[in-house]
Amino acid sequence: MSILDALQWRYATKRMNGQTVPQEKLDVILEAARLAPSSFGLQPYSVVVVADPALRERIREVAAPQPQITEGSHLLVFATWNEIHAGQVDDFIAHVADQRELPMDSLDGYRDAIKAAISQHPTQEARLQWAAKQAYIALGTALVAAATEQVDATPMEGFDPQALDEVLGLERKGLRSTVIMVLGYRDIENDRMASLKKVRWPRETYLR
Repeated sequence: MSILDALQWRYATKRMNGQTVPQEKLDVILEAARLAPSSFGLQPYSVVVVADPALRERIREVAAPQPQITEGSHLLVFATWNEIHAGQVDDFIAHVADQRELPMDSLDGYRDAIKAAISQHPTQEARLQWAAKQAYIALGTALVAAATEQVDATPMEGFDPQALDEVLGLERKGLRSTVIMVLGYRDIENDRMASLKKVRWPRETYLR
C-alpha cells in the first residue's frame, strides 16, 4: 500500500472494536514518532503509552469521555516538558556529542543558538506553546505511520489536560499533556463514519 492509499484509508475513527494492536506495529508507530523532526532536534516532549484497561477507564471517566479511550488498544499521550531551561539544552548537547563522537566545545555554537531561540520565549507559557508545536509534528508523523501499518488512530484535543495529568502523575515527571491519540481497529458495524467518503478541499482550492 502506498502512503497516499494509506492516508486515503485512514480516518478519525469514532468507535473501535477492542482488538489489541500487535507490539511490532506499536513499536513502528512509536519509533516513527521518535524520529519526527523538531526544532533543533531538541524534542521538548515525551510520549506516554497507556495500555492498562483500568487506567484508560479512569481516564475516560475524568478526562476524556469518548468511547475510543476504552475501546481502543493503546492511548498515546504527547506531553511537553513542563519547563524548558538551559540545563536541558546542556544535556541534549552532551547527548549529541556522545552520539556523533564530537568534542563538546565543537558544539558551542549549536548550544548557544538553541538557548538564544528558547530565550525568545520569555514566559513558561510561551515556551510550552513552542514545545506543543513540536509535539504536534510527532503526532502527525505517528498518524501517518499508523496508517501505513493499517492501524486506526484517533487524535484528540477534546480532553481535560489537568485531569489527565493528575491521573497519570505527569506533573511529578515534569510533563504536561498536550494532545492524545488512540490506536486500535475500527468497529465497522457501530462507527457511522467508517463507510463515508473522505472529504478534503480539492487541489485547486487547497494549493495556492
